[in-house]
Amino acid sequence: MKSVSGKICSILVFLLIPLSTFAQSPQQQIVIGLIPELNVFKQMERFSPLAAYLTDKTGIKVKFTILSRYGNMVERFSKERLDAAFFGSFTGALAIRKLGVVPLARPVNLDGESTYHAHLYTRKDSGIKSIADMKGKKIAFVDKATTAGYVFPVAYFKEHGITNIDKFFGETFYAGSHDASLYAVLNREADIGASKNSVYDIIRSSDPRIDEEIVIVAESSKVPSNGLCVRKGLHPQIANKLKEALLNLDKNPEYKSVLEKLKFIKFIPTTVDDYKPVFEMTHKAGIDLRKYDYRNE
Repeated sequence: MKSVSGKICSILVFLLIPLSTFAQSPQQQIVIGLIPELNVFKQMERFSPLAAYLTDKTGIKVKFTILSRYGNMVERFSKERLDAAFFGSFTGALAIRKLGVVPLARPVNLDGESTYHAHLYTRKDSGIKSIADMKGKKIAFVDKATTAGYVFPVAYFKEHGITNIDKFFGETFYAGSHDASLYAVLNREADIGASKNSVYDIIRSSDPRIDEEIVIVAESSKVPSNGLCVRKGLHPQIANKLKEALLNLDKNPEYKSVLEKLKFIKFIPTTVDDYKPVFEMTHKAGIDLRKYDYRNE
């Protein structure tokens, strides 16, 4: 009888333990994807210090992986089970619609803006003064899954009566990154190009030829900077730690070099509502996010 009584007590103690005690413990490592807005080596150099900072502040091993192109961000996020990603504004909108990712935070750039916009540009000596002058010319896009490097130009040209890009231009191609598109125009490999202003300004700060030889012919409305979004179902504790670490980065003087490397001032909170301008721009471009084929042809 004594042993039976002991078993009963054990069962009662077990039942009194909160169910949360048996919940799955948060994972010990997370993988965050990065889009190739700059070439992959420059991009990894920029973000490596952030990985070390996040690891230190969250107690979770943080690893970054750079995707080869914008368009496979959503595919790899699903197939490789990435935990989070610094999505561009378009890939972020795409992932919100298709995968239900949750935005956490986005950076404030050196110009004090937490947004960016697109530049459509050409060479000053190209002879291009209007859209009509672009007919039959060669244009360099970045990727079909970028706001600044594709969606805006398509929306812009549609608003000006050009519904078939391929027929209007003599040649179109995808440079793969914003800096590559800019250099394609600078080096006369394309007549017109498109890039996000933040990357344009980074290149401009170190290459005087940009001011000397390039002219901006159109700009887009503002869209949110590349924000960190986490997968649906990521343990709330991990999501909260990541968000808190990013929002407090500028308050940690010992990590000042992390922000300097990224060329950011700080991070601010971000929500799905911040992507409204992107949803509006994709509508103007005639893009249905749920059906859009973002593979470069």
